[in-house]
Amino acid sequence: MTSVPVDDAEATTRERVRSLIIELGPVTAAELANELELTSAAIRRHLAALERTGQVTVREESAAVPRGRGRPAKRYIATLAAHPQAGAAYAEMAVRALARLGERVGPEAVEAFAEERATEMRRRYQARVDAAGEDLHARAAALSDALSEDGYAASSRPLGGFAVQLCQGHCPVQQVAAQFPQLCEAETRAFADLLGVHVQRLATLAGGEHVCTTHIPVTIPTRGKE
Repeated sequence: MTSVPVDDAEATTRERVRSLIIELGPVTAAELANELELTSAAIRRHLAALERTGQVTVREESAAVPRGRGRPAKRYIATLAAHPQAGAAYAEMAVRALARLGERVGPEAVEAFAEERATEMRRRYQARVDAAGEDLHARAAALSDALSEDGYAASSRPLGGFAVQLCQGHCPVQQVAAQFPQLCEAETRAFADLLGVHVQRLATLAGGEHVCTTHIPVTIPTRGKE
């Protein structure tokens, strides 16, 4: 039995689906169809193909997540295979270079390198974030947009009015950060400085999660007077 060739239009649409899952996952087929203005049948065809090639998988809902009546919708996330691998040789070289730097000079040299990278992020993004004004939702969205332009597939989502969740579906230095978490730690400090508020990194791609997640508090919830 011969395989059916995928035409250019089909391949382009499938790439859009894959990229959106990287950016927004966990995401349902209905959400993807709405975002891309495609039929449910078309989305499910692309999801099935991406599952067959191991690029997406279904994330199980937590028991703590409230559900309505009926069967819960499947939510899709990207696997490591879905992320671009073009920089693998560079990543391997960078890991070796940082390892040698740590051996020859000491761990403080690796820390300094990570901080230099974070300082460059501050320099690149500060004006854009500041232009968004004082509102933290707007500042987080501006940071998300800037990160996406640099290849991080980022998005920001409000959480109950008290916080914003900044997600990065892709990390250009993921393979290096897996060996040197100092890069993630310095990046988190840069986000805090850019936004002007303490933030907390909840998960990282380098740590094996499907997305980097940063919690950004907007207001401190207070109990009303009884």
